[in-house]
Amino acid sequence: MDTYRALLAVVISFVILVGYQYFFVGFDSKKAVNDQTAKTSVSSVTTPVALNQTGQAAPPKQEALKQSLTPSIPPGRTIRDILVDTDLYSAVITENGGAIKSFILKDYKVSLAKNSAGVQLVKTTEQEGLPLTFSWGDVAATNTFYSADADKVQFAGTETTSTLTMKGQSESGLELERTYHFDRNTYLLELAVRVKNGSTKPLQGSALLHQANLPFEEAAKGSRTSSLFAGPVIFMDGQRQEFPSKEITGEPKTVQGTVDWAAYDTTYFMCGILPVNEGSTSVTMQQADKLVTMQVGGALDVLQPGQEKVYKYRIYFGPKKLSLLQKTGYNLDKAVNFGWFDVMAKPTLWLLNFFHTYLKNYGLAIILVTVAFKLAFWPIAQKGLKSMKNMQKLQPKMAKLKEKYKDDPATMNKEVMNLYKTYKVNPLGGCLPMILQIPVFFALYKVLLMCIELRHAPFMLWITDLSAPDRLMIGIDIPYLGGIPVLTLLMGASMFLQQKMTPTTADPAQARIMMFLPIMFTFMFLNFASGLVLYWFINNLLAILQQYLINRQTNKPLAA
Repeated sequence: MDTYRALLAVVISFVILVGYQYFFVGFDSKKAVNDQTAKTSVSSVTTPVALNQTGQAAPPKQEALKQSLTPSIPPGRTIRDILVDTDLYSAVITENGGAIKSFILKDYKVSLAKNSAGVQLVKTTEQEGLPLTFSWGDVAATNTFYSADADKVQFAGTETTSTLTMKGQSESGLELERTYHFDRNTYLLELAVRVKNGSTKPLQGSALLHQANLPFEEAAKGSRTSSLFAGPVIFMDGQRQEFPSKEITGEPKTVQGTVDWAAYDTTYFMCGILPVNEGSTSVTMQQADKLVTMQVGGALDVLQPGQEKVYKYRIYFGPKKLSLLQKTGYNLDKAVNFGWFDVMAKPTLWLLNFFHTYLKNYGLAIILVTVAFKLAFWPIAQKGLKSMKNMQKLQPKMAKLKEKYKDDPATMNKEVMNLYKTYKVNPLGGCLPMILQIPVFFALYKVLLMCIELRHAPFMLWITDLSAPDRLMIGIDIPYLGGIPVLTLLMGASMFLQQKMTPTTADPAQARIMMFLPIMFTFMFLNFASGLVLYWFINNLLAILQQYLINRQTNKPLAA
């Protein structure tokens, strides 16, 4: 049994290591992409995917795209940029295609620097494609000039909403009117595109709203967020679907169904299109290097002369904050996905935010969450630790049995089991608390890695970002580490002390294996979020306290 317990401890550690690699990093090493390569010629890389009139993906017409980058502008006019300034973001909408040219979040900075700019959600150029261009029939997404009714969007007095109307026309006589509806207190905006046949003959086409995205921000040095998914995500037919780069690189991929939203999604932010129109919606995606293009399309429509139709969309460009997305509605909260641990992770996040409401410090909130988890597992851990202590007391009796029945293994095992029953000892009881902590560990890791609340959230002293690795900078760039991982080393030391205090019945060789675990965990935690290291460190301190109390209570000889 001693061997089994030592082996089980090693297996559990292996599960944590491999599980972390599987769930959060992945086994495939990705080659770095040169930024210059990502911005190659428009004809070879950045051509948006087009759909034919049946709604299926059609080969892109590269030469036509080159010619369509400059719209036909009425004499005496120039292309204007329309400024939109709300309490949450500042945006720029260009008359070239009516697209969003810039979208900067005011409450989320690029870095911790005092003068850091807000996060920019539009990183593409006009050549690569801008979000929210629209095409219908012969109206291309990038060569339509839309005359705006204002130079900037203003909110009069205490009003919270405002609109921007932009009008354009195609050579075939198709009249287009784009109307943006803005609310200064939300990241959700509305777009209505009215299409009218101003010609003398029927016109047909499918409404396509286009989007092009590059990663919003580079992962910080040592951060694990670079290993998480970034790309197209669609909530369709009641299910959330991710489309990794290997599925959409090269040939475009089209899916069709009841689409609640389609978005370019990263760890902390998203750019989403929410079609309001009835009926089935198609979404076509393609990736070239880091550039991801998407098209949200509807069914084929035929407009008779003088007939018009309005296509409506909701747009969400903003943070993936679970409480905010839940309040916004439209199933946007499904963008925050903790995978297999979703059931446990979301209550953990709620508890974390609950404590933060009163403490105003996420580091202190993590400590209270740790205490809450420890109290929840306290009875189970108490029973397991007592079992381990009692196992240690049984060692002299077990040694006598092994000596007495050394030539009869079957009888020896039977007598050992009877000994366990007599003294009510569970040989595996001490491993149960550790096994139960594994899903809690992964759930909390997901929360600390993915929730935007901890992005740039300070704790105290040198820990200024609980989502980043723990480093104390001393003016010297330490190879691989950069700075000293003080909290991580304290965590390793606490684990070592806990291991020394924990009763063991293992032989010296097995004991050495067990003492190796703190070293292994310390190396494993070096690049974990400092918030997770803080959780594990506090959990170890509480475990040491519990072990100390158990040791005091079980000093008496074991009674049958």
